[in-house]
Amino acid sequence: MNRDISPPPSKRRKVATNTAASPGQTAPPSTPASPTPLPPIDPNTLRIFSWNIDGIAPFLQKPITELFIPKSKTALRDDAKNARPAASLRTFLHRHQWPSILFLQEVKIAHTDEKTQDAVKKAVKSPLPEEEGTPHNKRPLYHVHFTLPTDLHNARGPKRSGKIYGVCSLIRRDLYIPYKIALRTVDWDAEGRVSVVELRSKTSTAKLAIFNIYAVNGTENAYRDPQTGAFKGTRHDRKRAFYKLLARECRELEEQGWDVLLAGDMNVAPDERDGYPKLRIFPQAHVVNRADFHDKLLGGGGKAKEPFDGVDVWRELYPHERRYTYHSRGRKWGSSCDRVDFFVAGRRIWEKGWVRAAGIMDSEEEMGTSDHVPVWVDIEMKEGSGNQPMPEEQEKDAVKISSS
Repeated sequence: MNRDISPPPSKRRKVATNTAASPGQTAPPSTPASPTPLPPIDPNTLRIFSWNIDGIAPFLQKPITELFIPKSKTALRDDAKNARPAASLRTFLHRHQWPSILFLQEVKIAHTDEKTQDAVKKAVKSPLPEEEGTPHNKRPLYHVHFTLPTDLHNARGPKRSGKIYGVCSLIRRDLYIPYKIALRTVDWDAEGRVSVVELRSKTSTAKLAIFNIYAVNGTENAYRDPQTGAFKGTRHDRKRAFYKLLARECRELEEQGWDVLLAGDMNVAPDERDGYPKLRIFPQAHVVNRADFHDKLLGGGGKAKEPFDGVDVWRELYPHERRYTYHSRGRKWGSSCDRVDFFVAGRRIWEKGWVRAAGIMDSEEEMGTSDHVPVWVDIEMKEGSGNQPMPEEQEKDAVKISSS
């Protein structure tokens, strides 16, 4: 199959499902009987979800039951009223208490495909059956913003359609009351991998730049000049260049007084705690890429001259937990997985205590039609706050989520 996937096709040896975990490893996660409720959210807190959905199509297709025509007009009306896509974005938003922001990666929409973009916007705002009777002005609504690939040399996809990459950012509309919000992309990416949401508080000097990221997947495939198509190295080379450019973007924002939060599919499992049954170390380029990620974006103290001093939020909160966000298709749940989706907070955010909680929704139900599960973080933009631990009750709830 001639396409990049995230992570690259696994080179791991197949492991029997009844094999005991090796020393220092835990058994693969089990599927919860039902999703654990999210901890309560404070009105002043931003809850941000991130999810690599591996294609928007399932969220726009009608259920197969709609192929069967009801016999009565009443049944036809009821079916039409209750119909929803097989995987509904609005159902996701409703189930998770209407998060402030939802970042989606790998939407696979061509930048010229306005029909699909309009369909996504319609699906996000179309009321669910359970919202029936709720006044229109009381229903949570979202602005939908796309950053889609325009690079025909590197993001062509099947039949040169440009559908492989692309990110989408959903911003709850009532956030525009307390914040001035701007959305932009970056001038060094044409593959639809980076979108930036900039929030400025209207009541303080606090301002936060939140990145929606679908990082480059390292492979031996060619990377070509976006303008000329000339060969410029491999996708491994581009991956490391992507880290460098991203780190530079973050540093420049911090120099301008912005705090920075990165969210999304980073396409790298940071260390041995983040791969099951083993962290991927073959081919060697993946080891190099991992070290490069630490060096440039986690302030790893390596060779980078000007790294971004970021904090892997979930790992900092739960240093001994083993949870995973990517699950290999075609394998039993939990038998081949990695933690590649996470949040990286600037050191200043962490020291100011803005990070209140974080979690991984690691169940097959939450994964749905994707091969990734959603992750979330709570951020409190509070000017002048110190490095304070999250409230005890909220911390307990966050631990329940991460362990579910």
